[in-house]
Amino acid sequence: MSADYDVLIAGGGMVGASLALCLHHHSRGKLNVAVVESFPLPPLNAEGPTYRPSFDARSTALSYGSRRIYDELGLWPTLRDHVADIAQIQVSDRGHFGGAMMRCEELQWPALGYVVENAWLGNVLLNHLRRHTNVDFISPATVEAVSLNVGAASLDVRRADAVESLSAKLLVVADGAASGLCDRLGIHRQVDEYAQTAVIANIATERAHDGMAYERFTAEGPMAMLPLLSDDEGRSRSALVWTFPEDDADAAMNWSDEEFLRRLQEQFGYRLGRLLKVGQRARFPLQLSVAEEQVRRHVVVMGNAAHALHPVAGQGYNLALRDADALAREVSAAAETGESPGELAVLQRYLRGQYGDQLLTTLFSDRVTRLFSNRQPVLSLARNLGLALLDSHPPLKSRFTARAAGVMNGRDGELPR
Repeated sequence: MSADYDVLIAGGGMVGASLALCLHHHSRGKLNVAVVESFPLPPLNAEGPTYRPSFDARSTALSYGSRRIYDELGLWPTLRDHVADIAQIQVSDRGHFGGAMMRCEELQWPALGYVVENAWLGNVLLNHLRRHTNVDFISPATVEAVSLNVGAASLDVRRADAVESLSAKLLVVADGAASGLCDRLGIHRQVDEYAQTAVIANIATERAHDGMAYERFTAEGPMAMLPLLSDDEGRSRSALVWTFPEDDADAAMNWSDEEFLRRLQEQFGYRLGRLLKVGQRARFPLQLSVAEEQVRRHVVVMGNAAHALHPVAGQGYNLALRDADALAREVSAAAETGESPGELAVLQRYLRGQYGDQLLTTLFSDRVTRLFSNRQPVLSLARNLGLALLDSHPPLKSRFTARAAGVMNGRDGELPR
């Protein structure tokens, strides 16, 4: 059967939009691509997206490897002035001697990573797609039904009061960790609960962060403080991710701002001076969720629908972006030789190429979380000896940092110099 699209992406968030850009770039616009998104598109700004910094803006940490992908796609010049550089990462264990410091100079990189406000990144992606590509946006719309046929995936898409039947040689499921499409397709997820909840908020600090990110492990659970750009009032900000045992998260959400800052100061210390203000708090139950199937004929599962990781290590979005880039390369190369984007052999080649990166990244995130959430004395001693060894062994630290920065997958190969 003929298909309306070569690739249809269900989910137009940051992963779905990035995949659409990768597909357009690597196929040089030859693939017919559509994105179905449930939220309405923001107004298109002919001059480019606008930037309005907000104290409470939610943010994402981009690895150095992700910066390289966005650079190739032509997005980095637009993003550059609105990201905060991560020049150094300090890892510490509260009440213990072990610690490590990672610096971008040790790898001869401009930065170890970058922190960008989600709204800004999303606007840049959507603006670039709509101004510079032939990707179709079907929005606001939802996929109501899906079936897999011999030559394509068939979908019923509701837009306002009308339902439209569409087909695609390849359907990419990128609708988030609680994927309704995965449920409809009978794709199950292996879920491992951490019995933890993340509380996130932006924090105003007395001292400037100077590009320092902090990974801090406490008796309650790991926390991260990531550097942000100053807000429109000039206040220095850091993005906090603070994990609590499930039973304690409700209390943390209900603390007054003063109590929250007092307890955070107690756990984090005075590395950034006094903590002056906490923004709006949000909470997210934490789990490791991995789809039991990532590819079928005519279907790929991507982003949090494929693998949702603990946020403290900052690996989830960067892994999803590497997946998107790898899939776009594989599908575009296949189209050049006459293979359909949805052929199982094409999708299996993509998955084989990404399997090692996915496995190592998932294990890295999971093991770091579990190791530093366990307070048994013997493990605490081993953990801190390991941090001390890491800090005193430059080659080991370089490889550890590169793994965290996403530049040691199969395509990137050796460390950049």
